[in-house]
Amino acid sequence: MKTVAQADASKHTTFLDRELSQLTFNRRVLAQAEDAAIPLLERLRYLCIVSNNLDEFFEVRVASLLAQGNPAENPALNATLARISLECHDLVQHQYALLNTEVLPQLQDKGVRLVRHTDRNEAQRAWVKEYFEREVRPLLTPIGLDPAHPFPQVVNKSLNFIIALTGKDAFGRGTGIAIVKAPRVLPRVIQLPDHLSRNGGTSFCLLSSVIHSHIEDLFPGREVTAYSQFRVTRDSDLWVDEEEVKNLRQALKGELQGRQFGTSVRLEVAKNCPPELSQFLLNQFSLDPSRLYAVDGPVNLVRLNELIDHVPIPSLRFTPFLPGQLPKLAGAGIFEQLKKHEILLHHPFQSFQPVVDFICAAARDPDVVAIKQTIYRTGAHSELMEALVSAARAGKEVTVILELMARFDEEANINWADKLETAGAQVVYGVVGLKTHAKIALAIRREDGGLKFYAHLGTGNYHLTTTRLYTDFGLLTAHPQVGEEVNEVFIHLTSMSKPQKLRHLWLAPFTLQNEIIRAIRNEARIARAGRPGRIIAKVNALVDESVIRALYAASQDGVKIDLIVRGACMLNPGVPGLSENIKVRSIIGRFLEHSRIYYFRNDLAHDVYLASADWMSRNLFRRIEVAFPVLDKALKRRVIAEGLNPYLKDNANAWELEPGGQYQRRRARSKQASFSAQDYLMKLLGTPTAGQSE
Repeated sequence: MKTVAQADASKHTTFLDRELSQLTFNRRVLAQAEDAAIPLLERLRYLCIVSNNLDEFFEVRVASLLAQGNPAENPALNATLARISLECHDLVQHQYALLNTEVLPQLQDKGVRLVRHTDRNEAQRAWVKEYFEREVRPLLTPIGLDPAHPFPQVVNKSLNFIIALTGKDAFGRGTGIAIVKAPRVLPRVIQLPDHLSRNGGTSFCLLSSVIHSHIEDLFPGREVTAYSQFRVTRDSDLWVDEEEVKNLRQALKGELQGRQFGTSVRLEVAKNCPPELSQFLLNQFSLDPSRLYAVDGPVNLVRLNELIDHVPIPSLRFTPFLPGQLPKLAGAGIFEQLKKHEILLHHPFQSFQPVVDFICAAARDPDVVAIKQTIYRTGAHSELMEALVSAARAGKEVTVILELMARFDEEANINWADKLETAGAQVVYGVVGLKTHAKIALAIRREDGGLKFYAHLGTGNYHLTTTRLYTDFGLLTAHPQVGEEVNEVFIHLTSMSKPQKLRHLWLAPFTLQNEIIRAIRNEARIARAGRPGRIIAKVNALVDESVIRALYAASQDGVKIDLIVRGACMLNPGVPGLSENIKVRSIIGRFLEHSRIYYFRNDLAHDVYLASADWMSRNLFRRIEVAFPVLDKALKRRVIAEGLNPYLKDNANAWELEPGGQYQRRRARSKQASFSAQDYLMKLLGTPTAGQSE
């Protein structure tokens, strides 16, 4: 897969372009929407995912580049933004072409119609007009622009309309431009009544189409000469001076309100928007023309998720999957079980419920005297968080390291902080200047006159929704030394004291990067001695230059290296003299690959670490992260057999990175059977459903 902006990339570049690599990931997601073997609604969902990813890319990555200074005065920055613009425009054009020429027509053939105004029959138009008058018009506030009505504040990623008018207004003035904001309380996708759908199918229309159809009704006595929907994307990175604020939570509450009106970074309009209107908007938002995206369809494809959720045709979706269920361990039974053996969980192929049961059991058990947990993302509604609140109310010592700066989850986390503190829990907001991204929980139980540690360590968040959609590993353990070290991490985070030397855990920003590089160099030393050196790593992103250089050096010493990198990868593999022993692949499937696994052969010791950290500078130096070893030999074999080997074998959802930054999709050869790692794990670990064999 060669992107437009990568056409001239050199195979011998030491580091690949990070931004282009991130955008190439979206090319791979878009390829899922092209795949005719995937159910149609899931193909539409992949289109929505690309839009959501691009939103965040502009809100964070492009915004951070623009914050570096004036591109006109910085040739390197200007060149980077130009490459990004070229690739994004091509990606968006491809995305909408796929929507209009394949996905929507094929859905229509299946009886699912997204009906535009020009396609509606008289009965449908009458219903839409009645809906507009009843539900929409009362909530609209058209604003005619004049000195008393300046251009209004436009919320980040909101749906709006610009209208060109002729004639005089009610006061005899010739205001020529009006703005209409679509109320955020209204659904963006509206299902028509069944009796209005043709041939027994399901019909929908977009709120933007409803408003378009009746814009003239908003300006009686005026002529609407042109109009367009538009949407502006803004810088959404929160910033507070953590060295100055006395209360981070209160400061963030103020910043969250301002996030909706950050610096503009992108403008989207309809494809038929007249140039004079798009230029007017560019001027209002202080954007140059390269930041304009004229799209052939709705300006926010993410909203089409609402359509997906309301189509009652199971065959258009993935076959339902039920994760594997471990025997329920109620009350103190889970602690007795952990004394006998550790529990390794592989989500979403296995249920996250044992982790919830662990926290709930700790909250209820009278012998548990303290619970400590980090929270990065957890959601607005969480049984796990309610258990922590109940434990605090019951008088247990509950300590929660709550990351208030978890991007786009800040508001939910602030609300949980309020609830926890009201219940009597000790809530700490991590370390100033560092995000707490580690996923650890600890229950301290009084047993036999002493204290016993029970811990959960994971690669993913304590968020019940994402545990059904993201691949992650979690370990429940009563290992004494691991539990003590988890407790040391909590003491470090709450007291700000220097952490004690940890034997098992690798902790960022203190030891994690050094330990990773030490382990890489150890494999290189082994290879130089003439023995096999082997590294396999599975991460979401690989952009830290120090780790990449260590991998290059190990490759040159003969270490065989396989990297499974879902998203951005700056390492350039397969370059003679630099990285000829390194292979990089990306897996894009039904679930989002999220687990982080580090494997080092280490002369048959087979060291396996699970981690919360990707190999990015931010994770290694600007976050609190934990990598933890899998010590039990049987569980170690499971991680390798489930988390690594199937992904190296995959020839259905795998993309291989070639020198220079291009990706090629891996396909089964003529005599090979197609193999999908995720399908294999669903069958291996999931609960059989109707129609599946045991």
